[in-house]
Amino acid sequence: MDRRRVIVALLSVSLVTCLSGWSVGWFKPTETVIHELAPGVFFRKTRNEPEFIGCNQGWVIFNDFVLVIDANFPNQAQEVVRLIRKSTDKPIRYVFDTHYHGDHADGNPIYTDIGAIAIASENSRELFNTKGLAGFQKSQLEKPDEYGKLEYKKPSMLFPRKLVLDDGTQRVELLHFGHAHTAGDAIAWLPKHGIAFTGDAVVNGPFNYTGDSNTESWIRVLTEIGKLPIKSVAPGHGEASDANLVAAQKRYFVELREAIQHAIDAGRTLDEIKSSISLPFYKEWCGVDVKERTENIEHVYSELTGTKSR
Repeated sequence: MDRRRVIVALLSVSLVTCLSGWSVGWFKPTETVIHELAPGVFFRKTRNEPEFIGCNQGWVIFNDFVLVIDANFPNQAQEVVRLIRKSTDKPIRYVFDTHYHGDHADGNPIYTDIGAIAIASENSRELFNTKGLAGFQKSQLEKPDEYGKLEYKKPSMLFPRKLVLDDGTQRVELLHFGHAHTAGDAIAWLPKHGIAFTGDAVVNGPFNYTGDSNTESWIRVLTEIGKLPIKSVAPGHGEASDANLVAAQKRYFVELREAIQHAIDAGRTLDEIKSSISLPFYKEWCGVDVKERTENIEHVYSELTGTKSR
């Protein structure tokens, strides 16, 4: 059937990072919207208020098939399949998990049941086998109406550093630069359009979870991502933006590590650091005082003091 644009809301302004976005209302946490970032390239920004429903997703329509970027939770995967079917009857051949977390990968069985192949980086293999499986099984107990009798589906196609899908019309490069949000993080880079789907290596707002991260390595990964000629960033959570978002994400970790190291050198305790740390730029960007990101402060402190293995 003819491909029709599936657009709930068009971008009416350029995709830019607005560091005062929360105060001026640029960020819309209660809305789920779809943007067609380029012909056949879609970005679904999911809401996170009043309840968190999962990650952002993307899909790319090739000549003969569709690639989905991030499976999300099972119920959101079902919704994305319905949305894709409104624009094309081409088979969904691949679903790319940017990392193992359930809000990015637990929807895999929805796609594999219709014939898709799940893809991820080689470095995520062990995480899928352990933490990913455990999280899925926990969700089966907690959300039986959604997870039901679904069988956990780990990616069956793994790549070490780079995997390319190119049919002459669309080109998507799946790239693993190293340990960032997780050890297996990878992004989807569309060089013809200058679009990067970053997963949670880059997010737009106070969504960073550092529990599986190495923030020193994360900064290096963001440096490599920043070398790409990016025009648009489709982050793992939050609004779409441009290359400035990569710089903002990097700045957060650079300044957070510097501030905590300075306090450690001054002999301050973790509790003292948590009560006194200040990064005004972070609140301008995210609308949240950096002190509220307690887990991130604790994680970086443990990295810098060697009290937690990396």
